[in-house]
Amino acid sequence: MSPKSISPALICTLFIVHCTLFSCARMGNPDGGWYDDTPPSVLSASPADGSTGIRAQKVIINFDEYIKIEDAQNKVIVSPPQLEMADIKASGRRIIIELKDSLKENTTYTVDFSDAITDNNEGNPMGNYTYSFSTGSQIDTLEVSGYCLNAQDLEPLKGMLVGLYEASDTTDSLFYKKPFLRVSRTNGSGHFTIKGVAPGRYVVYALQDSDGDFLFSQKSETIGYLTSDTISPTWKPDVRQDTVWLDSLHIADIKRVGFTHFLPDDLTLLCYQHPMTDRSLLKQERTEPQKMTFYFTYGHDSLPHIEGLNFRSDSAFIVEASERRDTVSYWLRDTTLVNQDTLQYVLTYWMTDTLGQLVLQRDTMESLAKTSYEKRMKDLQKEREKWEKEQDKHRKRGEHYDTVMPRKPLQPKLSVSSQMDPLQQLTITMPEPLVGCDTSAVHLYVMIDSVWYRAPHELRQTSTLQYLLDAKWQVATEYSLEIDSAAFRGLYGLVNSPIKQGIKVRSEDEFSKLIVEIAPSPLSPADTTAQIIVELMDSGDKPVRRTVADERGVARFPYLKPSTYYLRAIVDLDGNGQWDTGDYALGRQAEPVYYFPEEVECKAKWDVNRKWNLNATPRFRQKPAKITKQKPDKEKQLKNRNLERARQLGIEYMKSKGL
Repeated sequence: MSPKSISPALICTLFIVHCTLFSCARMGNPDGGWYDDTPPSVLSASPADGSTGIRAQKVIINFDEYIKIEDAQNKVIVSPPQLEMADIKASGRRIIIELKDSLKENTTYTVDFSDAITDNNEGNPMGNYTYSFSTGSQIDTLEVSGYCLNAQDLEPLKGMLVGLYEASDTTDSLFYKKPFLRVSRTNGSGHFTIKGVAPGRYVVYALQDSDGDFLFSQKSETIGYLTSDTISPTWKPDVRQDTVWLDSLHIADIKRVGFTHFLPDDLTLLCYQHPMTDRSLLKQERTEPQKMTFYFTYGHDSLPHIEGLNFRSDSAFIVEASERRDTVSYWLRDTTLVNQDTLQYVLTYWMTDTLGQLVLQRDTMESLAKTSYEKRMKDLQKEREKWEKEQDKHRKRGEHYDTVMPRKPLQPKLSVSSQMDPLQQLTITMPEPLVGCDTSAVHLYVMIDSVWYRAPHELRQTSTLQYLLDAKWQVATEYSLEIDSAAFRGLYGLVNSPIKQGIKVRSEDEFSKLIVEIAPSPLSPADTTAQIIVELMDSGDKPVRRTVADERGVARFPYLKPSTYYLRAIVDLDGNGQWDTGDYALGRQAEPVYYFPEEVECKAKWDVNRKWNLNATPRFRQKPAKITKQKPDKEKQLKNRNLERARQLGIEYMKSKGL
């Protein structure tokens, strides 16, 4: 008989015999005896679990072995929430709980330990455990549960506080001034369960409580709430299937177990951060001598004004602003200012005051060049001396040499190389603002039947430093982009060298095509400005392509590179082409976001079609696990090391018998 053919029955027999012989060795023998695989259990509690009419603020829970509490601050939840944190600690075979807040009348208190309790020796988890008592005459036992998701990308949110308010308390300042009645915290799956709830009607809120006051007191705190009707907790008897495992691979039995099913159990709170519109100056820097850059917390239509103190600021700058106008750069036109290490000025800009109002602010400031003029001149001199040595070597060898050191050319960057996709845009990015751009010196040629022809195109400026070459690119076609020397003249006198770039547009056979049909439409006929933005996401949950669905809800993605994609839909309610967060003060939720629950594989030459009902799958199950960054908490399990020990003993026994 080989060791692999030992029956489970024989292993169990050996296990029982060995346990009988060495029953006193529960904590393990030096010779490798049996392990403690039994989880801790509660022997008693004072006051007893489920007691009523309690006034004591100290609780002692006794266990059958030494225990410990893992990460009590994050895993253990006391409800109602305690403004002064409760003192919860493990001491030998007991847990001691001291509540600091005064107890409320006729209130059920729960201490939810989740899976934080393990034995001290082997780390065997006790499993989810909740202790409760009431200051009134009855214990409230109802529960509500659900999920907290990031409204923008449906990522599960771990560590969010989720709480209840009575529906009858409808004051507008409820979330700002009143702590939750009952509270829970989300786990790695974004799941929460609020326990000890009394019958009634409630509203549900979620909060990333940065300051521990159980209130929405800071705009930076992530929040969520239900805008639908209030909830009324209830329950029903139900049956579930429990799997009993023989080992990690074999099922011993599947049992039908009755349980109390608490409802609702699928609440979904889509959480967001309040728009951060407060404006202040974060910093200013001059990493390059020719440019000063200012960074703000938020943009403004009116750009800052600079009034020079040790230089003339009239017409001194070319201004470059980011798309959100929260980063503004001032390019110095005059090289004498570029060579001036310190520039002193008064900066006038809009900022938010302590009352939340925008006011004009005037700051006297100075900008210091990161590299001084003297250091730059020394570096230039070293570069010149190196060049002169090279030319002197050429002269001594009788080779061609130069007597005047040439200036470095302006070096524009093209966004494409030798190959491009039919829908790809060709942009040219300049290292500095231009004072001259000769569009007639930019040529685009197309090869047709082995002959080069001029291709129609347009070169237009899209930002301070970027230009777009607009052309109708044909698949499986060769182009040649040729830019004459001095076509571009930079702010500091530099011009470009001749540029020639061959471009081949890939053939249609190299691509896939995807058509997505969204039905039924989430838009109503009254939504005249709303639109559905459909995005293709890569394996890192980053958008690689986007389009707007047509009036029939159809989104088309031609010329897709073969790959595996994921789909996200944004219901753009205001039609501004982007996702917008919510605003609690205005009662506005974040714009709805959906994920297609399956991956979409696109191969070359494939035409792929997908039908998508946005609400067919609950929102908390939509985002595919492969692109979900927040992974579920690892479930604690009994180690069951004695099973492996028994198996090993069985093998050793068989070997000793020569079997």
